[in-house]
Amino acid sequence: MKKTIALLCGGISSEREVSLKSGRQVLESLDKEKYEVRQYDPQSDLPRLVGDASRIDAALILLHGPYGEDGTIQGLLELLDIPYQGAGVLGSALAMNKLATKQMYERWGIPTPPYLAARRTDSVDADQWVQRLGLPLVVKPVIGGSSIGMTIVRAPDQLGAAMAKAFEQDHTVLVESYVQGTEITGGVLGNDRLESLPLIEIIPDPHHEFFDYEAKYTAGITQEICPALISPALTEKAQTCARMAHQALFCKGYSRTDMILRDEEIFVLETNTIPGMTPTSLFPQSARAAGISFGRLLDRLIELGIEAHGKR
Repeated sequence: MKKTIALLCGGISSEREVSLKSGRQVLESLDKEKYEVRQYDPQSDLPRLVGDASRIDAALILLHGPYGEDGTIQGLLELLDIPYQGAGVLGSALAMNKLATKQMYERWGIPTPPYLAARRTDSVDADQWVQRLGLPLVVKPVIGGSSIGMTIVRAPDQLGAAMAKAFEQDHTVLVESYVQGTEITGGVLGNDRLESLPLIEIIPDPHHEFFDYEAKYTAGITQEICPALISPALTEKAQTCARMAHQALFCKGYSRTDMILRDEEIFVLETNTIPGMTPTSLFPQSARAAGISFGRLLDRLIELGIEAHGKR
Protein backbone atom coordinates (compact mmCIF):
# COMPACT_ATOMS: atom_id res chain seq x y z
CA MET A 1 0.00 0.00 0.00
CA LYS A 2 1.33 3.42 -0.97
CA LYS A 3 2.31 5.95 1.70
CA THR A 4 0.92 9.45 1.31
CA ILE A 5 3.79 11.95 1.50
CA ALA A 6 3.38 15.68 2.03
CA LEU A 7 6.15 17.46 0.11
CA LEU A 8 6.68 20.90 1.67
CA CYS A 9 8.66 23.37 -0.41
CA GLY A 10 8.67 27.07 -1.27
CA GLY A 11 7.84 29.07 1.84
CA ILE A 12 8.47 32.74 2.49
CA SER A 13 12.18 32.98 3.35
CA SER A 14 14.92 34.44 1.16
CA GLU A 15 15.78 30.84 0.17
CA ARG A 16 12.40 30.19 -1.45
CA GLU A 17 13.84 29.53 -4.92
CA VAL A 18 16.36 27.01 -3.58
CA SER A 19 13.52 25.24 -1.77
CA LEU A 20 11.41 25.06 -4.93
CA LYS A 21 14.35 23.58 -6.85
CA SER A 22 14.83 20.97 -4.15
CA GLY A 23 11.12 20.19 -4.27
CA ARG A 24 11.16 19.62 -8.02
CA GLN A 25 14.16 17.31 -7.77
CA VAL A 26 12.61 15.27 -4.95
CA LEU A 27 9.20 15.08 -6.66
CA GLU A 28 10.84 13.61 -9.77
CA SER A 29 12.87 11.11 -7.74
CA LEU A 30 10.35 9.71 -5.26
CA ASP A 31 9.25 6.19 -6.19
CA LYS A 32 5.70 6.51 -7.53
CA GLU A 33 5.15 2.80 -6.80
CA LYS A 34 5.71 3.47 -3.08
CA TYR A 35 4.34 6.96 -2.57
CA GLU A 36 1.43 9.20 -3.39
CA VAL A 37 2.94 12.68 -3.21
CA ARG A 38 0.98 15.81 -2.34
CA GLN A 39 2.86 19.09 -2.65
CA TYR A 40 2.28 22.02 -0.29
CA ASP A 41 3.76 25.52 -0.39
CA PRO A 42 3.53 27.04 3.12
CA GLN A 43 3.22 30.47 1.49
CA SER A 44 -0.37 29.57 0.51
CA ASP A 45 -1.19 25.95 1.36
CA LEU A 46 -1.10 25.63 5.15
CA PRO A 47 -4.92 25.44 5.51
CA ARG A 48 -4.97 22.61 2.95
CA LEU A 49 -2.17 20.82 4.82
CA VAL A 50 -4.12 21.03 8.07
CA GLY A 51 -7.25 19.73 6.37
CA ASP A 52 -5.37 16.80 4.83
CA ALA A 53 -3.39 15.89 7.97
CA SER A 54 -5.30 12.73 8.86
CA ARG A 55 -4.56 11.28 5.41
CA ILE A 56 -0.79 11.99 5.43
CA ASP A 57 1.65 9.27 6.47
CA ALA A 58 4.80 11.43 6.54
CA ALA A 59 6.16 14.79 5.41
CA LEU A 60 9.33 15.71 3.59
CA ILE A 61 10.34 19.26 4.56
CA LEU A 62 12.40 20.96 1.87
CA LEU A 63 12.16 24.45 3.31
CA HIS A 64 15.25 26.53 4.04
CA GLY A 65 15.72 29.48 6.37
CA PRO A 66 13.16 31.03 8.73
CA TYR A 67 9.64 29.56 8.88
CA GLY A 68 10.84 26.22 7.58
CA GLU A 69 14.21 25.21 8.96
CA ASP A 70 13.85 26.91 12.35
CA GLY A 71 11.37 24.63 14.14
CA THR A 72 8.17 26.46 13.22
CA ILE A 73 6.87 24.05 10.56
CA GLN A 74 8.20 21.15 12.64
CA GLY A 75 6.02 22.28 15.54
CA LEU A 76 2.97 22.50 13.30
CA LEU A 77 3.57 18.98 11.99
CA GLU A 78 3.87 17.65 15.53
CA LEU A 79 0.56 19.28 16.44
CA LEU A 80 -0.94 17.59 13.38
CA ASP A 81 0.66 14.25 14.35
CA ILE A 82 2.52 14.00 11.02
CA PRO A 83 5.98 12.34 11.02
CA TYR A 84 8.70 14.32 9.22
CA GLN A 85 12.35 13.90 8.36
CA GLY A 86 15.21 15.64 10.13
CA ALA A 87 15.64 17.58 13.34
CA GLY A 88 12.74 18.29 15.68
CA VAL A 89 11.65 21.65 17.03
CA LEU A 90 14.60 22.06 19.41
CA GLY A 91 17.32 20.92 17.03
CA SER A 92 15.92 22.96 14.16
CA ALA A 93 15.73 26.13 16.25
CA LEU A 94 19.24 25.71 17.66
CA ALA A 95 20.93 25.03 14.33
CA MET A 96 19.12 27.88 12.59
CA ASN A 97 20.49 30.37 15.13
CA LYS A 98 24.24 30.66 14.47
CA LEU A 99 24.88 32.28 17.86
CA ALA A 100 23.12 29.45 19.75
CA THR A 101 24.98 26.98 17.54
CA LYS A 102 28.34 28.52 18.48
CA GLN A 103 27.48 28.34 22.16
CA MET A 104 26.55 24.66 21.89
CA TYR A 105 29.75 23.90 19.98
CA GLU A 106 31.74 25.51 22.78
CA ARG A 107 29.93 23.49 25.47
CA TRP A 108 30.77 20.28 23.61
CA GLY A 109 34.41 21.26 23.03
CA ILE A 110 33.93 21.45 19.25
CA PRO A 111 36.55 23.79 17.73
CA THR A 112 35.02 26.85 16.08
CA PRO A 113 36.45 30.26 15.04
CA PRO A 114 36.40 33.09 17.64
CA TYR A 115 33.39 35.38 17.27
CA LEU A 116 31.39 38.35 18.52
CA ALA A 117 27.71 39.18 18.04
CA ALA A 118 25.88 42.48 17.78
CA ARG A 119 22.27 43.60 17.66
CA ARG A 120 21.06 46.38 15.41
CA THR A 121 20.95 48.84 18.35
CA ASP A 122 24.48 48.07 19.61
CA SER A 123 27.37 50.48 19.21
CA VAL A 124 30.27 48.80 17.40
CA ASP A 125 33.87 50.01 17.54
CA ALA A 126 35.37 48.56 14.34
CA ASP A 127 38.99 49.02 15.45
CA GLN A 128 38.32 47.30 18.77
CA TRP A 129 36.59 44.35 17.09
CA VAL A 130 39.45 43.99 14.62
CA GLN A 131 41.91 44.06 17.52
CA ARG A 132 40.01 41.23 19.23
CA LEU A 133 39.33 39.03 16.20
CA GLY A 134 41.94 40.07 13.65
CA LEU A 135 41.47 40.40 9.90
CA PRO A 136 39.88 39.21 7.69
CA LEU A 137 36.46 38.87 9.34
CA VAL A 138 33.34 37.00 8.27
CA VAL A 139 30.10 38.93 8.84
CA LYS A 140 26.76 37.15 8.51
CA PRO A 141 23.20 37.27 9.86
CA VAL A 142 22.61 35.03 12.87
CA ILE A 143 19.55 33.47 11.22
CA GLY A 144 19.59 32.45 7.57
CA GLY A 145 21.43 30.26 5.14
CA SER A 146 22.87 29.87 1.63
CA SER A 147 25.43 32.59 2.52
CA ILE A 148 22.77 35.29 1.96
CA GLY A 149 23.87 38.53 3.65
CA MET A 150 27.42 37.28 4.22
CA THR A 151 30.56 39.36 3.60
CA ILE A 152 34.29 38.89 4.11
CA VAL A 153 35.77 42.06 5.61
CA ARG A 154 39.45 42.77 4.90
CA ALA A 155 39.76 46.30 6.33
CA PRO A 156 38.18 48.02 9.38
CA ASP A 157 36.37 50.58 7.25
CA GLN A 158 34.45 47.77 5.49
CA LEU A 159 32.87 46.47 8.68
CA GLY A 160 29.99 48.97 8.84
CA ALA A 161 28.73 48.22 5.32
CA ALA A 162 29.08 44.47 5.87
CA MET A 163 27.03 44.63 9.05
CA ALA A 164 24.37 46.76 7.37
CA LYS A 165 24.07 44.10 4.65
CA ALA A 166 23.70 41.34 7.27
CA PHE A 167 21.16 43.39 9.25
CA GLU A 168 18.93 43.37 6.15
CA GLN A 169 18.39 39.66 6.89
CA ASP A 170 18.26 39.60 10.70
CA HIS A 171 18.31 41.87 13.74
CA THR A 172 21.44 40.13 15.12
CA VAL A 173 24.76 39.73 13.31
CA LEU A 174 27.63 37.32 13.91
CA VAL A 175 31.21 38.47 13.28
CA GLU A 176 33.87 35.76 13.36
CA SER A 177 37.55 35.37 12.56
CA TYR A 178 38.15 34.25 8.99
CA VAL A 179 40.05 30.99 8.80
CA GLN A 180 42.00 30.47 5.58
CA GLY A 181 42.12 26.81 4.61
CA THR A 182 40.41 23.93 2.85
CA GLU A 183 36.62 23.96 3.05
CA ILE A 184 35.04 20.58 3.71
CA THR A 185 31.58 19.39 4.65
CA GLY A 186 30.49 16.24 6.43
CA GLY A 187 27.12 14.54 6.22
CA VAL A 188 25.59 12.46 9.01
CA LEU A 189 22.70 10.03 8.55
CA GLY A 190 20.69 8.41 11.33
CA ASN A 191 18.72 8.99 14.52
CA ASP A 192 20.41 7.17 17.40
CA ARG A 193 22.96 5.18 15.39
CA LEU A 194 24.87 7.69 13.27
CA GLU A 195 26.52 6.96 9.94
CA SER A 196 29.23 9.34 8.70
CA LEU A 197 29.07 9.93 4.96
CA PRO A 198 32.19 10.61 2.85
CA LEU A 199 33.52 14.15 3.24
CA ILE A 200 33.31 16.62 0.37
CA GLU A 201 36.10 19.11 -0.37
CA ILE A 202 34.79 22.40 -1.79
CA ILE A 203 36.94 24.49 -4.14
CA PRO A 204 35.11 27.69 -5.15
CA ASP A 205 35.73 29.26 -8.54
CA PRO A 206 38.61 31.79 -8.33
CA HIS A 207 36.19 34.58 -9.23
CA HIS A 208 34.22 33.91 -6.03
CA GLU A 209 35.72 35.08 -2.76
CA PHE A 210 33.89 32.34 -0.86
CA PHE A 211 31.23 29.64 -1.33
CA ASP A 212 28.43 32.19 -1.85
CA TYR A 213 24.86 31.79 -3.12
CA GLU A 214 25.84 31.76 -6.80
CA ALA A 215 28.71 29.33 -6.21
CA LYS A 216 26.41 27.02 -4.23
CA TYR A 217 23.59 26.78 -6.75
CA THR A 218 25.12 27.30 -10.20
CA ALA A 219 26.27 24.05 -11.76
CA GLY A 220 29.93 23.99 -12.75
CA ILE A 221 31.09 27.06 -10.84
CA THR A 222 32.42 25.18 -7.82
CA GLN A 223 34.62 22.10 -7.84
CA GLU A 224 33.43 19.51 -5.32
CA ILE A 225 35.63 16.50 -4.61
CA CYS A 226 34.16 13.46 -2.88
CA PRO A 227 35.74 11.85 -0.98
CA ALA A 228 37.83 14.86 0.09
CA LEU A 229 41.55 14.60 -0.68
CA ILE A 230 42.75 14.61 2.93
CA SER A 231 44.49 12.04 5.09
CA PRO A 232 42.59 9.18 6.76
CA ALA A 233 43.43 10.64 10.18
CA LEU A 234 41.98 14.07 9.31
CA THR A 235 38.99 12.42 7.64
CA GLU A 236 38.20 10.55 10.84
CA LYS A 237 38.70 13.71 12.91
CA ALA A 238 36.37 15.75 10.68
CA GLN A 239 33.71 13.04 10.64
CA THR A 240 33.88 12.91 14.43
CA CYS A 241 33.35 16.69 14.55
CA ALA A 242 30.30 16.35 12.26
CA ARG A 243 28.79 13.65 14.48
CA MET A 244 29.48 15.68 17.61
CA ALA A 245 27.84 18.75 16.06
CA HIS A 246 24.82 16.64 15.11
CA GLN A 247 24.49 15.45 18.71
CA ALA A 248 25.25 18.83 20.31
CA LEU A 249 22.38 20.42 18.39
CA PHE A 250 19.89 17.58 19.11
CA CYS A 251 19.63 16.70 15.42
CA LYS A 252 17.76 13.70 14.08
CA GLY A 253 17.66 11.95 10.72
CA TYR A 254 20.43 13.78 8.94
CA SER A 255 22.58 16.88 8.97
CA ARG A 256 25.52 18.40 7.13
CA THR A 257 28.26 20.27 8.99
CA ASP A 258 30.56 22.75 7.25
CA MET A 259 34.19 22.95 8.37
CA ILE A 260 37.52 24.59 7.50
CA LEU A 261 40.74 22.58 7.59
CA ARG A 262 43.89 24.59 8.30
CA ASP A 263 46.99 22.42 8.41
CA GLU A 264 46.06 19.79 11.02
CA GLU A 265 43.36 21.91 12.70
CA ILE A 266 39.63 21.65 12.01
CA PHE A 267 37.23 24.53 12.67
CA VAL A 268 33.49 23.86 12.61
CA LEU A 269 31.45 26.67 11.05
CA GLU A 270 27.79 25.64 11.09
CA THR A 271 25.39 22.72 10.81
CA ASN A 272 22.55 22.41 8.30
CA THR A 273 19.50 20.45 9.43
CA ILE A 274 17.77 20.47 6.02
CA PRO A 275 20.59 20.21 3.47
CA GLY A 276 19.68 21.16 -0.08
CA MET A 277 18.32 18.54 -2.47
CA THR A 278 19.00 20.27 -5.80
CA PRO A 279 21.06 18.62 -8.57
CA THR A 280 24.17 20.44 -7.30
CA SER A 281 23.55 19.84 -3.59
CA LEU A 282 26.25 18.36 -1.38
CA PHE A 283 24.38 15.88 0.82
CA PRO A 284 23.05 13.78 -2.10
CA GLN A 285 26.55 13.76 -3.62
CA SER A 286 28.01 12.45 -0.38
CA ALA A 287 25.30 9.81 -0.04
CA ARG A 288 25.92 8.69 -3.62
CA ALA A 289 29.63 8.26 -2.84
CA ALA A 290 28.57 6.00 0.04
CA GLY A 291 26.55 3.84 -2.36
CA ILE A 292 23.15 5.36 -1.49
CA SER A 293 21.14 6.39 -4.55
CA PHE A 294 19.02 9.54 -4.40
CA GLY A 295 15.82 7.52 -4.36
CA ARG A 296 17.07 5.28 -1.58
CA LEU A 297 18.22 8.33 0.38
CA LEU A 298 14.69 9.73 0.26
CA ASP A 299 13.30 6.36 1.38
CA ARG A 300 15.75 6.34 4.28
CA LEU A 301 14.85 9.87 5.38
CA ILE A 302 11.15 9.01 5.39
CA GLU A 303 11.87 5.85 7.41
CA LEU A 304 13.98 7.78 9.92
CA GLY A 305 11.25 10.42 10.27
CA ILE A 306 8.62 7.81 11.00
CA GLU A 307 10.98 6.09 13.47
CA ALA A 308 11.66 9.35 15.34
CA HIS A 309 7.95 10.18 15.41
CA GLY A 310 7.23 6.83 17.07
CA LYS A 311 9.63 7.68 19.90
CA ARG A 312 8.21 11.15 20.62
